[in-house]
Amino acid sequence: MPHNIPDHPLAFYLALWHTCGIGPIRFFKLIEHFPDITLLFKTPVSELITLGIPETIAHALQKPAWREVEKDLVWSEKPGQHLVSWQDKHYPHQLREIPDTPPILFIRGNPQLLNSRQIAVVGSRKPTPAGIEAAKMFTKHLSVAGFTITSGLALGIDAISHQKTLDYQGKTIGILGTGIDRIYPPTHKKLAEHIIERDGALVSDFPLGTAPKAENFPRRNRIISGLSLGTLVIEAAFKSGSLITARLANEQGREVFAIPGSIYNSQSRGCHFLIQQGAKLVQTPEDILEELCGPLCPSLVAPTPYTPSTKNSLDAHSQLLLECTGFEMTSVDQLIERTNLPAHVVSATVSGLELKGLIMSVPGGYFRVAKR
Repeated sequence: MPHNIPDHPLAFYLALWHTCGIGPIRFFKLIEHFPDITLLFKTPVSELITLGIPETIAHALQKPAWREVEKDLVWSEKPGQHLVSWQDKHYPHQLREIPDTPPILFIRGNPQLLNSRQIAVVGSRKPTPAGIEAAKMFTKHLSVAGFTITSGLALGIDAISHQKTLDYQGKTIGILGTGIDRIYPPTHKKLAEHIIERDGALVSDFPLGTAPKAENFPRRNRIISGLSLGTLVIEAAFKSGSLITARLANEQGREVFAIPGSIYNSQSRGCHFLIQQGAKLVQTPEDILEELCGPLCPSLVAPTPYTPSTKNSLDAHSQLLLECTGFEMTSVDQLIERTNLPAHVVSATVSGLELKGLIMSVPGGYFRVAKR
């Protein structure tokens, strides 16, 4: 090993992890065959090939990426930045149980948080207003109940879940599909910093500098589900990354929860599919707490149905319009058709309902606000 590489116990493992073509499963097979990892890098190419190692990988092992290893080690020496290997006593116990355990984790923030009780919350990058409200409500109550909220720092449901957890002084973990030094999307850099400032954590098993690539995110998703006791899906198209996370959670023996939605909402089809496949249909945070904690959960309370506010008495037109406004987006034309009221009456009445917080204006119309 070149003289400029520190004598660090992780150096050779990092070199192996940096080798192109080495994933978790092959990584652990190689270190099982080479208990003294240094011998792996001294083994001739021909002998490696006889062990079933592809020729390209065998040649790559002859030229370890020591410069990249040095960058990793220097990075880990800075405050709040950690390299945690599967050998470390602080390595998250939940990840030890999955088939493709990440050998090395790059962590910014609080590494101890990875061993806390976690629930993964994932969903659409373009959620409906109803999906946004569900994400806010579920993450609020789950974080207040003492669970760490784990998600992927993506647009939509992920970002909402992280932010709402922070709003209620909860703890949250963001799992990256890039190198730990590259936040994606870039617009979430401030959110990422807030997570760290609030004693949360950012995690990646990709080498420093890894760019966002489509094939990396399923690999990221298995860490989201692997760290968590269960995965909650809030809105997901039939083919989406959220369904990949749910499938991985199921394969890992973890609970999968899904919130149902309108049959007319394409963002609900993924959740409906999961429910058909055995995921638990959930309507309240208590449904999740009951499953994970049972009657011993200290924050568990009796489920409260969702009902519209009754604080303000409503006149006949207001009551009719409220009943005809769905929890999915309802256009003004639909309200006119459903109520048979003149357009000017509908326009004036919805303004009053909005002021009372019973409906919310969104592009294209209104949707009914669920109240606990």
